[in-house]
Amino acid sequence: MKTFTPKTAEISRDWLVIDAEGLVLGRVATVAASLLRGKHRVFFAPHMDMGDNVIIINADKVVITANKATQNFRYRHSGYPGGIRSTSWGTLLADDPEKLVYEAVKGMIPKNRLGRQVMMKLHVYKGAEHPHIAQAPQKYDTSAIRRG
Repeated sequence: MKTFTPKTAEISRDWLVIDAEGLVLGRVATVAASLLRGKHRVFFAPHMDMGDNVIIINADKVVITANKATQNFRYRHSGYPGGIRSTSWGTLLADDPEKLVYEAVKGMIPKNRLGRQVMMKLHVYKGAEHPHIAQAPQKYDTSAIRRG
């Protein structure tokens, strides 16, 4: 018996909306990463992009548990000596919540060409509105995700 490998033409991609209001950041990120990779499909293949397009709304209302808002930081470096910059998660959630959620999901995706291709299907928005109404996205059931 041969192993079934789906062709790219056979893959159907859905559009899913995850409402992150009141949900824990890491749990939203793991669900989104799994949907982006396509791990929820019966015929998942790790070498192919099989996932769905994911829209995360209400990124500004995501919950950061414990003391992570003050103890965890996002670092960037300019490449020059002494050029490291840090921003706490609390500040990042207040200033740019889309970046915080995007990078949380990005950390759970493989760091290669396939991962970069998968991340192009993630769309994160601060409020409840998004411009993808024409794609007829379906609301993803977040009842299984623990609330903060």
